[in-house]
Amino acid sequence: MAEPRSIHASEPGNHPYRIGFLLIDHFTLIALATAIEPLRMANQLTGRELYTWTLLSADGQAARASDGIAIVPDAAIADRRSFDLVIVVAGVDVTRSFSSREVNWLRSLARQHVFLGAVCTGAYVLASAGVLDGYACSAHWECLAALQEGFPRVHCNNHLFTIDRERMTCTGGGVPMHMMLNVLARRHGQPLADAISDMFVCDRMRDESEQQPVPLRQQLLSSQPKLAEVAQLMEANIEEPIELQELAKLARISRRQLERLFLKHLGCPPSRFYLKLRLDRAHRLLKQSSCAIVDIASMCGFVSTTHFSRCYRKYRGTAPRAARAAVSPFSQSHQALGAECGHVQSASLEALQRAQTEPTYGVFTYTPVPVKTH
Repeated sequence: MAEPRSIHASEPGNHPYRIGFLLIDHFTLIALATAIEPLRMANQLTGRELYTWTLLSADGQAARASDGIAIVPDAAIADRRSFDLVIVVAGVDVTRSFSSREVNWLRSLARQHVFLGAVCTGAYVLASAGVLDGYACSAHWECLAALQEGFPRVHCNNHLFTIDRERMTCTGGGVPMHMMLNVLARRHGQPLADAISDMFVCDRMRDESEQQPVPLRQQLLSSQPKLAEVAQLMEANIEEPIELQELAKLARISRRQLERLFLKHLGCPPSRFYLKLRLDRAHRLLKQSSCAIVDIASMCGFVSTTHFSRCYRKYRGTAPRAARAAVSPFSQSHQALGAECGHVQSASLEALQRAQTEPTYGVFTYTPVPVKTH
């Protein structure tokens, strides 16, 4: 088996870089679109088919996005196509939207040293396949709790995206575009990535080290840094909550001052805010994981299941067991849409041919960057 081509530099020759997008049911459409569009524009600006992309599903049948739009893929994972990079695209209810077929296929790709990536909540699928163990990983903040608790060998972070050796993972929304722009800059040089950014009216290319915003902390960071610091300490210490006096000491303010800040800006005492953070984490674990309720209680800093259930019921208006039972699984099968048609040529080549009448076609002078040796 030949060694994989590096993601960090372009190689000589006419072979396009082949990317497969594995669509998991209820995937986020914006994450798919923002990952593909920079590839299309790279082809258009250079006038060359630098990249091809193929949409995949487990069985070749339509995959439904979280907004209800059904996408008919180009192929099934069993079709034995070759890829340089495969990116998992997931979204809503990811913990129950994939099967052993996708997991086993991803494991086989990892054994072949194919680069693997994920956008939005797709990192959960990679982690379930065991191919993220020992790797740094980014994922949408809503999915991080389930990842951290379910896969302790995965090094989760809060970065917008992470490229770590043969893995690349990223949050959702429009962030996949920035991850792909960074990949394009590494492979072909910064000028091409900048030209693509200009075409998409993107004022700047976001960096891998940037943090995805956590709503509350983002709001408080500029106006109330001490409050933001304490909130961050609370978020980082869910399983073993820190006493209020110790929190004040770590923030280098008095306990009374800390209480005043919480009451003034958040409308509640710090103890109630801390409890809400723990219950929110518990709620996500109830929805996103199969952990036993007694384990979730422990993970979220409650001394007993009874205490946890009492607090959860008071906060959510229902018992934890009822909240979990209320989650109805999405249908695993969808009616195939449209008649099958033969595959004539790649979607990337079709897009490139259509772009030949555009004024931007081939305007970027493409010079391959030197191959990096590692």
